Amino acid sequence: MLTPKTEDKMAQYEKNPDAVSALDEMSFYVTQQSGTERPGTGKYLDNKARGIYVDIVSGEPLFASSDKYDSGCGWPSFTKPIEPAHINELQDRTHGMIRTEVRSTHGDSHLGHVFPDGPPDRGGLRYCINSAALRFIPFEDMEAEGYGAYTDQVE
Repeated sequence: MLTPKTEDKMAQYEKNPDAVSALDEMSFYVTQQSGTERPGTGKYLDNKARGIYVDIVSGEPLFASSDKYDSGCGWPSFTKPIEPAHINELQDRTHGMIRTEVRSTHGDSHLGHVFPDGPPDRGGLRYCINSAALRFIPFEDMEAEGYGAYTDQVE
């Protein structure tokens, strides 16, 4: 997997063809074909460990464990992105609905959707994200993997 080229928040990220070719079937379906994993099946749904979640394709930091909460929707939910510049929000009119799709900026991976029904005291948003689009970096590995600049967001 791609890790940041520098250890600061200005690291460069890109869609990594090697990472794409190494994706399992579900991660490819979700990130490259804008699919959705079945609710309640994602490996990070019940993860309560401290750390950050990065794009499985580009390595760009997306969400902090400190912003994760149990929304009851069946997918990992977050109140905000760790680095707003790493998230693109696009109108999604598929399946007869109007929603806001969430994609990674540099990897262009489909991540999930954002809804305005999150905890009001934490900004009111619910980023509903597919586990298959993410790689989790435990807090104790963040520095070694080049994400040390984000440790203050999970402490």
